[in-house]
Amino acid sequence: MIATIKGRCVATGKLLPTLAIGAVGGGIAYALDVPLPWLLGALIATTLLSLGGVRLRAPTTSRKAVLVVIGVMLGAAFTPDIAGDVTLWGTSLVLMLLTTAVMMAFSVWFGRRIAGYSMDTAMYSGVPGGVSAVTLMAADSQADLRVVGLTHAVRILVLLLAIPPALNLIGHVSLQSRSMTLAEWLTVPAFGDALLLIGAGVIGMWLGRRLHLPNPLLFGPVLLSGALHITGVTEAAIPPTIVALAQIIIGVSVGVRFGGTSLAAVGMNLLMAVLQAVALLLIAIAAAWLVHAITGYSAAAALLAYMPGGAPELSLVALSLGIDPAFVTSHHLLRITVLIMVMPLLLKAFQRRRA
Repeated sequence: MIATIKGRCVATGKLLPTLAIGAVGGGIAYALDVPLPWLLGALIATTLLSLGGVRLRAPTTSRKAVLVVIGVMLGAAFTPDIAGDVTLWGTSLVLMLLTTAVMMAFSVWFGRRIAGYSMDTAMYSGVPGGVSAVTLMAADSQADLRVVGLTHAVRILVLLLAIPPALNLIGHVSLQSRSMTLAEWLTVPAFGDALLLIGAGVIGMWLGRRLHLPNPLLFGPVLLSGALHITGVTEAAIPPTIVALAQIIIGVSVGVRFGGTSLAAVGMNLLMAVLQAVALLLIAIAAAWLVHAITGYSAAAALLAYMPGGAPELSLVALSLGIDPAFVTSHHLLRITVLIMVMPLLLKAFQRRRA
């Protein structure tokens, strides 16, 4: 027990420089009024240093804890008055699944015909979401894991950097950051509400694993926190300081993925990943406009819900910008669930065809 605690303290100490770099990057972005400052500032700072050859420690245990916190935060978006939007959600969910099928078909075609990847590599690198589950599945195949990992990392990076200009293009949301007073930064929920939020995180994490949910550390707490908030048991929210820290950890988690990446060695694969990510983003923008035209629902919320991948990152963006996080989270949960169920069937079909 003592050895375990000591090991975690040592790992935390090694992570502190990475978090400090992310916090400095986020602070600079906040001072410059950059949209999503703590997330994008941390992401840009750690990505540049990683590509420059600096070895940064990747968050492991802290990222898992942050996923639980984000899940509790997202659950708070499910308020009692949300029922009136369910009919609109149904139409959007169907269109999201159709859009996902289009993205998947394009990604496989692009990977095979343009990038020249094997079928396994094209399939796993082209899945628009569920990066953790997809990487584990790819490890049991003949896919090139380096290409799969790079493609998903680049896609998330491109999407996060593209969010501010894409939302400005749509024009349905204000990206002006609001300065907060010290009292607002230090706001904390009441003791009873704090216990409910902590319980939602701990029990939700256990529940997610028991139910074998995709990304259980995120979606288990979402379900339990959502149940507490939608029934009116509590209206408490996570303190803004913890939200900012969550953004920093998510930002550095993406940035450090490029550690040890030689631009010369992976130049072509990097270019293919960027081109594929941009194409999928354009598909998401078109689908978001279609949903807005059909249902009148927020095009900005649809865009974040339809973006290919990075459920924790995109749901956190929706929460940070106040763009219907319940709507965005529901779409990503459904998409990841369907993808994980359908992927083995698709692979078997392609293998039979190849044989």
